[in-house]
Amino acid sequence: MAEQAKVGLGLRREMLDEFCQQVPDEINFFEVAPENWMTLGGKFGKQFRQLTEQHDFFCHGLSLSIGSPEELDTEFVKQIKAFLDLHQISIYSEHLSYCSGTGHMYDLMPIPFTDEAVTYVVKRIKQVEDILERPFILENVSFYAAPGAQMNEQTFVNAVLAEADCKLLLDVNNIYVNSINHQYDAAEFLASMPTERIEYMHIAGHYEESSDLMVDTHGADVIDPVWKLLQQSYQQHGVFPTLLERDFNIPETSELLIEINQIHQYQQQALLQAKSRSA
Repeated sequence: MAEQAKVGLGLRREMLDEFCQQVPDEINFFEVAPENWMTLGGKFGKQFRQLTEQHDFFCHGLSLSIGSPEELDTEFVKQIKAFLDLHQISIYSEHLSYCSGTGHMYDLMPIPFTDEAVTYVVKRIKQVEDILERPFILENVSFYAAPGAQMNEQTFVNAVLAEADCKLLLDVNNIYVNSINHQYDAAEFLASMPTERIEYMHIAGHYEESSDLMVDTHGADVIDPVWKLLQQSYQQHGVFPTLLERDFNIPETSELLIEINQIHQYQQQALLQAKSRSA
């Protein structure tokens, strides 16, 4: 499983000049939202192409809107496929949520946790996979209300993954945020996720609005309970490529490398523990 011990960073436009000169060895892959990059030309376009030719890239979409009540935007999915093909990117993930109806909301809305919604989302996932000619990877999302829920979040996530036969992007910060906001056991939720479906992982910081309200912002350092959850995940599910998300309040690379190296450390510890158990 050693090849799974990889740590990545979300690439931002302001990082291009630096990383086109040199990418630190500690960064094993980059993740981008294709919507933010597929129309770029000029200097940014050339720099991006240089990086995709030299480094591993994952794509994590923002606006597919897999749970939208509107028809799937197949033209958009075809544009995503062209982008993935051009840059030879095999990993494409999206959120188990929706962000559009009759218009675009630019926010991730919770899909009702119902049997009907499971069937609906699964059908749309199959459509996307047919166009992309790649496995579809779904992320468990943070949410702040659960309208019309007939089951809990972990049952819904597991049902979609099983019926769609798709992969999981396991976001440990989202588990923590939801466990506080909706008062459930984060460790129990983590343990219930299907190991065999995990493709890679996210970790991030968030904002504490109050003691019982966490907001998933990706704008702060990772806190201790989330680090602990990451360690538990490696122990329970094994080591998977893990991305540090930082979308704003972005510090210097040297500071980001502190958290990136912490992920590396936890990965190596888990691999050593697994090796000693099997010895």
